[in-house]
Amino acid sequence: MKLYIYEHCPFCVKARMIFGLKNIPIEIKALANDDEKTPISMVGKKVLPILQKQDGSFMPESMDIVHFIDKSDGKPLLTGATNPKIAAWLRQVSEYTSKLLLPRFVQAPLEEFATPEAKKYFTEKKQASIGDFKEHLQHSEGLVKKISHDLRALDELIQEPNAVNGELSEDDFSLWPLLRSLSIVKGVVLPSRVQAYRDNMAKQTQVNLFTSLAI
Repeated sequence: MKLYIYEHCPFCVKARMIFGLKNIPIEIKALANDDEKTPISMVGKKVLPILQKQDGSFMPESMDIVHFIDKSDGKPLLTGATNPKIAAWLRQVSEYTSKLLLPRFVQAPLEEFATPEAKKYFTEKKQASIGDFKEHLQHSEGLVKKISHDLRALDELIQEPNAVNGELSEDDFSLWPLLRSLSIVKGVVLPSRVQAYRDNMAKQTQVNLFTSLAI
């Protein structure tokens, strides 16, 4: 099997997580961000992740991929209940985190931004929705303080370092990709339980953090 991704994409991270958690080998292929032709030829639109199954067919949609792989051996891992407070916390921070993350992603040495054309494609598309990247970078100090404050509220919700609610659930596949993304932001203060959870899940899922690339 082969999984087509963007390295920065939290939806792609969701799909990658299940392979690591179940220790299932998967070939990872990052596409250039301006490559529209490849995903359209597979599933009819420019979306990632896309899983190429063993039979050669293609499956888009991150959580469809997660559930397909999780149930494939008859031993599902996602058996825990979700917590509405996790969803509420994610909704709250989603109002501003893109302004911290998107300008930094495109500056990082990620495969999907390896060419000037790919960087330009991403920058123009995302700036149209969130505003000027340079301006956000110049004024990100306040947002770094804001997310550090909001992470203190999250700390109280984390039950175990290997599963936010004590047992693996869809909440882990919503929360951990954001925490992984935030590792690219220099100066974010992680409370102890949040950091233990973030770092432990990185090991369990076998998905790298961005700490060495932090901006």
